[in-house]
Amino acid sequence: MSSYIACNNVSIPSFMYGTAWKKDATNQLVQLAVTSGFTAIDTANQLIHYQEALVGEALLALAGQGVSRDSLFLQTKFTSVSGQDHRTPYDASADITTQVTQSFESSLQHLHTDYVDSYVLHGPYSRAGLGDDDWEVWAAIERIYQSGKAKVIGISNVTAGQLRLLCEKATVKPMVVQNRCYAVLGWDKEVREICNANKIIYQGFSLLTANQQLWADPEIRAIAERVQLGPAQVIFRFAQQIGMLPLTGTTNQEHMKEDLAIEPIQLSPEEVKAIEMIAV
Repeated sequence: MSSYIACNNVSIPSFMYGTAWKKDATNQLVQLAVTSGFTAIDTANQLIHYQEALVGEALLALAGQGVSRDSLFLQTKFTSVSGQDHRTPYDASADITTQVTQSFESSLQHLHTDYVDSYVLHGPYSRAGLGDDDWEVWAAIERIYQSGKAKVIGISNVTAGQLRLLCEKATVKPMVVQNRCYAVLGWDKEVREICNANKIIYQGFSLLTANQQLWADPEIRAIAERVQLGPAQVIFRFAQQIGMLPLTGTTNQEHMKEDLAIEPIQLSPEEVKAIEMIAV
């Protein structure tokens, strides 16, 4: 699998397996994804949507099969109290800095590792702009990065204005951004432009579920027929060709292998442009 290079020269695989909403099947599916060829796994310390501890169980099982920790790229997230239910992985009454520290240490225990490759803020506290809580949480994440326990840091569910502020004022700029990506918004064009300008790797999630209307689009189907891929694989390959790192959460091993087989395929510049503008 090819890779992208972060601004601090850390290599990130060009396709990532997402573990949201996998529930009790998380262990099995992470093992299936890795044995199918995925080397990057995304999770979060948030029991509403993720089972991070089961990702860790999968990693232990894979280690027993000869898959070393260093051969995998592990990404997890800090989720604020507002994004949690009653099962917070930290003291919800503590200050934000303490919450981040406790959540991070909990993640290391869940994942049976002494470092993560990427640590991501699951989302800003503010709906617009960045407030004091946002700067406190980012400073806490910066300290984890400076300790060497996270190789890269980033932010998810961020607006263009918030990302611009973070890039302008943070001591350590985000190295990755992970957003839900809608075709009707030009595939998050404004955020991607800021990422490009700041050498930030853009990770797109919900590329398929947020854009289901495209599956039947005649233009997508014509491209799929030409390159002999399914519509889903066309969208993933388009994402890679515009510099995006796609996430997939498929539970089907055949689809996993199909997704990983797309890299030799080249969409033409005209096809890439057509998909970029397809719903705008």
